[in-house]
Amino acid sequence: MDPFESFKVAQRQNWAHFAPLEAITTPTAARLVQRAGIHSGQRVLDVACGTGVVSVTAARLGAHVTGLDLTPELLERARENSRIGELEIEWLEGDVEKLPFPDATFDAVLSQYGHIFAPRPEVAIAEMLRVLKPGGTIAFSTWPPELLVGRMFALTASYMPPPPGVSPPWQWGDPDIVRQRLSAAVKDILFDRATMHVAALSPRHHRMASEKTAGAVVRLVETLSASDPARLEQFRRDYEALAAEYFENNLLRQDYLITRATKI
Repeated sequence: MDPFESFKVAQRQNWAHFAPLEAITTPTAARLVQRAGIHSGQRVLDVACGTGVVSVTAARLGAHVTGLDLTPELLERARENSRIGELEIEWLEGDVEKLPFPDATFDAVLSQYGHIFAPRPEVAIAEMLRVLKPGGTIAFSTWPPELLVGRMFALTASYMPPPPGVSPPWQWGDPDIVRQRLSAAVKDILFDRATMHVAALSPRHHRMASEKTAGAVVRLVETLSASDPARLEQFRRDYEALAAEYFENNLLRQDYLITRATKI
């Protein structure tokens, strides 16, 4: 199998456990939809939609929404969320590197912490822009490399490096890199910082929750449990030490970046 396809198969499996985290990504979904200026009647694509919190938020405003994700288990949760909300949303299993839509289909293309896990960012962003209409809005939320989640990604990768050619997800949180990737295809690029607070009783509680829900951490724990338990324990100590830097009053501070731009 092609190495990138093998990587995606692993991603699909690893993120199958993400659903409990939708509670903390629901408020940030509203901020992304607001920053993107979503309104009634627009055709909106939610890339790597997960459990559909962005899709549902946009559909409540009257947008015609399609949510696409690689992981069937998350799409099933997304369907349940739209049923509860009595919303008509099209849910598709698919890959951001091979979007199954004609050129210039959507008025807005959104992604909340999702497209960043595509192995080839240049392919992913080209596809997202391809299906966006000229004058349409692309907007996404990502994790800056110098802050908690970006540093967590780097820590995890130091224990279990990605396959050759796979770009690290935290690069999507660097405005300079984002500008390069969007290149001359867009205008009016805007960046906005925001903060998510995650409830936890301690850094250890947070680490244990991540081991059950966060894709890369799930895979690392499974791998090291079988091959190198001592190294796994060191990873756990390093993880908790990093989390402690951002932990106060039973909250873990996770700052993120929102990017918005208009396709030329």
